[in-house]
Amino acid sequence: MPAKPDHDKSRPDDTPHYHGHRERLRERFYSAGADALSDYELLEMALFAALPRRDTKPLAKTLIKTFGSFAEVVHAPVARLREVEGVGESAINQLKLIAAAVHRVAKGEVNSRNALSSWNEVIAYCRTSMAFADKEQFRLLFLDKRNQLIADEMQQTGTVDHTPVYPREVIKRALELSATALILVHNHPTTHPMITLDHVQYR
Repeated sequence: MPAKPDHDKSRPDDTPHYHGHRERLRERFYSAGADALSDYELLEMALFAALPRRDTKPLAKTLIKTFGSFAEVVHAPVARLREVEGVGESAINQLKLIAAAVHRVAKGEVNSRNALSSWNEVIAYCRTSMAFADKEQFRLLFLDKRNQLIADEMQQTGTVDHTPVYPREVIKRALELSATALILVHNHPTTHPMITLDHVQYR
């Protein structure tokens, strides 16, 4: 009777083929930083927790090809994410958690800075908050006389190409907050996300 081949304990039979790839990706992320990773590689890592027993590389590449970039993937509508083969609820929850975290961090940075001192800062903040929404939003940033942010509120959500605005409600809320300036923002849901800003200042 032929002898059984020795069992290689360094390569257990149940070790996934992508195990080494994940470790190398993590090592590169921690040693070289996020800028050393492409969008799909960063997305791979983001999906590790949601899909612990799957190779996330093919799915990450598919998502980037479908939506265009890491930012567009995490902000993609849930209905469209579900259309991608291999994307389940765990993956969707993970992606939406990342999107929420990005928004929370951006809002925290504005609060800690207490001022929107340039249009570039306003645009960057609003892009994080709403540029990738699949429906038009009408958002209000209430400022004091030093351009310090008092409140950021979404007043209305509309359809893919329209959202209503009620001037009476806008002014009413500004008076309630004792704001001296307003920035009115709405987005344009398209394949190339856009936002429109209007600035109103009064005494």
